[in-house]
Amino acid sequence: MTDTPLGTRALTGALTGAGSAVVRALAATWRYRRVGHARIRALRAARTPILFAFWHAQILPLLALHRDEGVAVLISGHRDGEVVARLALRLGFSTIRGSSSRGAAGALRAMSRALREGRDVAVTPDGPRGPARQFAPGPLIAAHHTGAPIILIGVAVDRAWRLHSWDRFCVPQPFARVAVTYSEPYHPESTTARGAADAATVLAERLDAMDTLARATLAAGGPEEG
Repeated sequence: MTDTPLGTRALTGALTGAGSAVVRALAATWRYRRVGHARIRALRAARTPILFAFWHAQILPLLALHRDEGVAVLISGHRDGEVVARLALRLGFSTIRGSSSRGAAGALRAMSRALREGRDVAVTPDGPRGPARQFAPGPLIAAHHTGAPIILIGVAVDRAWRLHSWDRFCVPQPFARVAVTYSEPYHPESTTARGAADAATVLAERLDAMDTLARATLAAGGPEEG
């Protein structure tokens, strides 16, 4: 896999100036391979709302892949989140403004309300400003409150630009191969919100494992799996 550094201002300027047109043009060249997506189809067929969780660095290829599905995305209310929020709206998402770590109470209420309304919700548990790959407890508490299953999503890209940002934000290059892996549904085992939050370390390890599986999927090649 090849990663090329890219200045944060350069990408922010491109996304702000042209927005979804840039992403749609790039995404049209990306070649996705999904593993485990049948789990998503089954949950949606059963009308079960899903809480998706993935690392902040990987949000761009996932926004492109899941565009126009009506998923509600938790995005920072800070100015840095404005570019991603505008992009998400133009790609057919709804947005929940807040953070799984800072100002978490309001974001938690909004996530829980959306799930109870039957909507899928996507969250980056290490956003909006890190530390990278540390799982904040908000998604676990929301899953505990609502009974919604958590699906962890791993991503690997064979050629990408990487921003000089806290998370090394990933922008797949034209004609990049992108592997996306979906976990088994996870339900917090604890009967208390506190116990659910304590499971965050376990979820971080499982999410890293999904990334490892995505990298192995890229290396193996072959057709898309269910």
